[in-house]
Amino acid sequence: MAESEFKDKVVVVTGAGRGLGRSHAIEFARRGACVVVNDLGGAVDGTGSGNTAQGVVDEITSFGGTAFASTASVATEEGGKTIIGDAVARFGTVDILVNNAGILRDKTFANVTMENFRAVLDVHLMGAVYVTSAAWPIMSAKGWGRVVFTSSGSGIFGNFGQSNYAAAKMGLIGLMNVLKLEGIRKGIRVNCLAPGASTRMTEGLPSGMDRGSPSLVSPAVLYLCSEDAPNGVIMQASNGRFSILKMCVNRGVDLGEEVTYERLAAAVDDIVNDSDFLAG
Repeated sequence: MAESEFKDKVVVVTGAGRGLGRSHAIEFARRGACVVVNDLGGAVDGTGSGNTAQGVVDEITSFGGTAFASTASVATEEGGKTIIGDAVARFGTVDILVNNAGILRDKTFANVTMENFRAVLDVHLMGAVYVTSAAWPIMSAKGWGRVVFTSSGSGIFGNFGQSNYAAAKMGLIGLMNVLKLEGIRKGIRVNCLAPGASTRMTEGLPSGMDRGSPSLVSPAVLYLCSEDAPNGVIMQASNGRFSILKMCVNRGVDLGEEVTYERLAAAVDDIVNDSDFLAG
């Protein structure tokens, strides 16, 4: 990939004050992009605020990069408009959007409050909707854009105590599956990243689960935002290992219009047979 590919591209990265988002922002900036570093600067559970976004901007400008800090919240429609509006006011447009902002409020489903369930959806899922909605017409008008949603193995495969987080992360895959169809006509390519990295959001994982540095994930984000980016893929990235995840359907059984519960039950071994999958 040419070093200059992202030169002068305007890149918005949400949740860029720490961890994965910080790494993404720095890697884009090293390649000449103009980066909007968005982060409220709060705790892992989304409470509070801080100046982490400005800290990343200072890192970027220290090596000659171009960036500015945005502290608007992704969790409201107005916040999403502000993030994109500020990017346009500062740099004139938006080319690339990496939706990375997230919080955790882990509890088992029996114990999670609806307030905490919704708070996680508001940041991960609706936050991505709000910011993407604001950027979409800009990308459509220019006939070029790249959008990345940050999904997770917790949503794809499940993870104990993360029903809210998993629901949000799978929702992003559904959103991507629609926007990849709507966006391609306008030159917008939309993909999902399912990352694994050691950040403050993974501090509660069992010891021994070495996910590696966020810098080992960021190359995937740059690829998904490149000129040659795919459209509509879920890329897993962790500790320098990269793969594409697909949803598949098995061959199944056609029971016709005379189907009954009894006929279905008799054929269930063939219906659930996972040895013969069709293309995803």
